[in-house]
Amino acid sequence: MPDTPSDTFSHARIDWDEQGLPRSRLFDDVYFSSLDGLEETRHVFLAGNDLAERFAALPDGGRLVIGETGFGTGMNFLCAWELFERTAPAGARLHFVSVEKYPLTHADLERALALWPHLAPYSERLLAQYRAIHPGFQRLVLDAGRVVLTLLVGDALERLPQLDARIDAWFLDGFAPSKNPQMWNDALFAELARLSAPGATLGTFTSAGFVRRGLIAVGFDMQRVKGTGKKWEVMRGRFTGAPAAAGKPWFARPTYMPARREALVIGAGLAGCATAASLAARGWQVSLLERHAGLAEEASGNPQGVLYLKLSAHGTALSRLIVSGFGHTRRLLERLERGRDWDACGVLQLAFDAKEAGRQAKLAAAFPADLLRPVERDEAETLAGIGLASGGLFFPEAGWVHPPALCRLLARHPNIRLLPHQEALELRRDGDRWQALDGERLLAEAPVAILAGAAEVRRFAQTTELPLKRIRGQITRLPQTGTSVALRSVVCAEGYVAPVRNGEHTLGASFDFTSDDLAPTAAEHRGNLALLEEISTDLAERLQVGQLDAERLEGRAAFRCTSPDYLPIVGPLADTAAFAEAYAVLGKDARQVPDTPCPWLDGLYINSGHGSRGLITAPLSGELLAAWLDDEPLPLPRDVAEACHPNRFILRQLIRGQ
Repeated sequence: MPDTPSDTFSHARIDWDEQGLPRSRLFDDVYFSSLDGLEETRHVFLAGNDLAERFAALPDGGRLVIGETGFGTGMNFLCAWELFERTAPAGARLHFVSVEKYPLTHADLERALALWPHLAPYSERLLAQYRAIHPGFQRLVLDAGRVVLTLLVGDALERLPQLDARIDAWFLDGFAPSKNPQMWNDALFAELARLSAPGATLGTFTSAGFVRRGLIAVGFDMQRVKGTGKKWEVMRGRFTGAPAAAGKPWFARPTYMPARREALVIGAGLAGCATAASLAARGWQVSLLERHAGLAEEASGNPQGVLYLKLSAHGTALSRLIVSGFGHTRRLLERLERGRDWDACGVLQLAFDAKEAGRQAKLAAAFPADLLRPVERDEAETLAGIGLASGGLFFPEAGWVHPPALCRLLARHPNIRLLPHQEALELRRDGDRWQALDGERLLAEAPVAILAGAAEVRRFAQTTELPLKRIRGQITRLPQTGTSVALRSVVCAEGYVAPVRNGEHTLGASFDFTSDDLAPTAAEHRGNLALLEEISTDLAERLQVGQLDAERLEGRAAFRCTSPDYLPIVGPLADTAAFAEAYAVLGKDARQVPDTPCPWLDGLYINSGHGSRGLITAPLSGELLAAWLDDEPLPLPRDVAEACHPNRFILRQLIRGQ
């Protein structure tokens, strides 16, 4: 369900008692027992869900999904991770999904976790990834992907209905019912039942009668058991109720699972490398086909790309995707060398006219200040280090990225085999395998294929009708001068300019909807220089723009690939003709939900259409595809995933009678 971006977001307000323990100021309650919080966690949640035995019994490639209400200081998660690492086989994986309305700041989390030195090997890794934690779904990939934490930042009764997952074990935590009664209610219990896998277990520290009765009413077999410390009784349970009703079949998860976890990814730009990385981390063997000599030689090959968050104040699917994607990419970048491969120098979006100023005012009211904040002209000039004509919005955690470095990071996995100079012209299914061919020559084959070659995916018969379009963009490379090095942040208006990297600034980027020629042109260099004048006449003077010859400037052109609704196209592909036949009734009544299974093209997926937002949306889309393929919790709200689904276009055509 769409929601307002701010969602009354704030960080937890914490007081520290005389023992140095954290206490919630809002709920006037402790985060964990002052006697032995670790023992309480181990007794109520780990033993209460029989996790040691269940972790040990996981098969190679198997996984267990834990759901939690109330992430708090993360202690329950860290204890589960420590137990998992100690007892589970090497090839197993742990998914942990936790909802938290008031996440701790990084500083408070660090202080709280320092109380448990035993957990330091795990808390240090969590803290390293605890960046850009903003409202919505935030995915943290830990231990090289063996452990995945999905934080649902917001109210439990708003976030859990957005979740698509099957939970194997529940940690029903959070502040006591007497302190936080708005969470412990029938609506929450119904969501726990909807999300529970058959036989899912549950542990909770409370033994309140209304909680027990509410859980029994939705299908949990509950029992009170001996507590620990001052808690005489706690509860544990098992879900014995009916499975949740199926949703719309055209957005359902495909049931096809190959006997061998092998995948073929076509296209080694950012979308392809991200997809390959997410699958490789889950144990898939991936063949990465690229028609050029190496990675990131098309739109992902620019020297500097910008983490630019173009948001809406109305909680649109695209806006929520951007916030989640930004957080995921921002955490990935911590693994690159700062200053050479990326820099969190901040991004300043200028309020260059009255319309833009009005839009920015709405955004400033809708989003938390640690994501974006309004700045007046004087502060904007201080942040940017140059003279400016206006203030604007400042994104303190954003900056620039060298996209090829990110692609190299993503593709650097022993399960990924890069196949350069391999241009797939045809894709066909032969038995249980997809084959990529160049004429009659077989390039590679696998039971699963993912198309990540931007608009080039339309060359294949299975995807020729996807409404992808190419937009030519050209960047200009400007040599630094003695005074241009003062630029400290990325500055955007209609175009953008980035601080120095390797002795030059990146300036761009043009938009050309008609040209198919990728040779840089002097005319577009001149257009980019005009964009620079609009951004800052001061910087233009520092870069001696008046003395530059556009004919001799260096630059680069590439094609962006976008869809009509500007959302990427990510997910499993269906047989278009069979889809139209199976759901023809929608042309007469769009409210119908036929129970006919979707005619999937078994094992065929797509990750494309990221436009100019690929740095933000492509890496998380790789996680989304891997979740589709491995039947894992989705890293995005269900309606956002559906808004990105390739079937949305066929569905719209049917409903419109086209």
